[in-house]
Amino acid sequence: MPAFDAFGPEKIIRVYDPKSGMKGVIVIDNTRRGVGKGGIRMTGSVSENEVMRLARTMTWKNAMADLPFGGAKAGIFADPKTLTPQKKKQLIEAFGRALKGIAPSLYVAGPDINTTEKEMGQIAIAAGSRKVCTGKPSRMGGIPHELGSTGFGVAHSTMLALNYLGMNPSDARVAIEGYGNVGTFVHQYLSQWGVPVSAVSDSSGVIIDTHGLDYERLMNVKKEFGSVTRYRGKHARKGNNILTAPANVLVTAAIPDLVTMQNVNQVKHKLVVQGSNISMSPGVEHRLHARGTLIIPDFVANAGGVISSYVEHIGGKPPQMFRMVESKIKKNVNLLFKEMDRTHLSPRDAAMRIAMERVKSGKWNGPRN
Repeated sequence: MPAFDAFGPEKIIRVYDPKSGMKGVIVIDNTRRGVGKGGIRMTGSVSENEVMRLARTMTWKNAMADLPFGGAKAGIFADPKTLTPQKKKQLIEAFGRALKGIAPSLYVAGPDINTTEKEMGQIAIAAGSRKVCTGKPSRMGGIPHELGSTGFGVAHSTMLALNYLGMNPSDARVAIEGYGNVGTFVHQYLSQWGVPVSAVSDSSGVIIDTHGLDYERLMNVKKEFGSVTRYRGKHARKGNNILTAPANVLVTAAIPDLVTMQNVNQVKHKLVVQGSNISMSPGVEHRLHARGTLIIPDFVANAGGVISSYVEHIGGKPPQMFRMVESKIKKNVNLLFKEMDRTHLSPRDAAMRIAMERVKSGKWNGPRN
């Protein structure tokens, strides 16, 4: 049974299209600050409970980013790996038609796992309105998430956390879990800023080089072979567990529940930056915090994507988006550190205090650009 509290969810909308067989769910968690905003996840394992958890994360993320959005999320119950491109398009278009009457009055969609600017374009056309989603192709007035807004924000969060810990960026050794739209851009920006990335994983395995993986070469390998493990280098070797790869910083950038009570003792990093949503439970976070690990929570670290969505929503362009992502991430991560120092709370509890107060007030204090 769904769990409800004083914050939500306000609505759980189950959608079905008998012709295509599309089944999905839209969770509107909280709209006190504005229309519900969150991406559409399309996987074979996504569940209503997972979508609810993600919708609540979006409530906190939008509030922590100080945007005039509430929290929401959607899921399409299908595994794209088992679908033909035409069948996936049919399901996406059916979901777009199901948004009529829901978006954009209650919900504004966006990309998530297995949905990109291409799918957002299909959804906008099927729904009959470009306002129903963000992350659309640029030809439709969109700011595609493929520009790397989330990874850009995660990279800034990592740099701020290193500074907070007093760590020299060149002394960091970063392991990135997931080498998709978030992880690749985290690697790109950290490399540009002098932070060595010593390990990267994707669904095929882990590649390790304690001297630092070359971003350009790894990207070329990923594009050519579809797997980071095909990377070759003088010091490179394969691994099978990103949590135990040699690193003092872990950036999560793909799957939920990466760290659990069963494997939490494998995490020896000084810093964990949650580039992915719900990469661990609050209980796991508190255990790591008690051991002295600094954790930047997901709804703080990876807010770049939804900040980009807001800029698109108000008709802005990519240069404005990158400026706003940088300024808001820096402002809110530093605000988190101040709240931690003031209250001696864990990072999540300190961030939650800030976000909850913003949701309760229902007010938006942020600039429009």
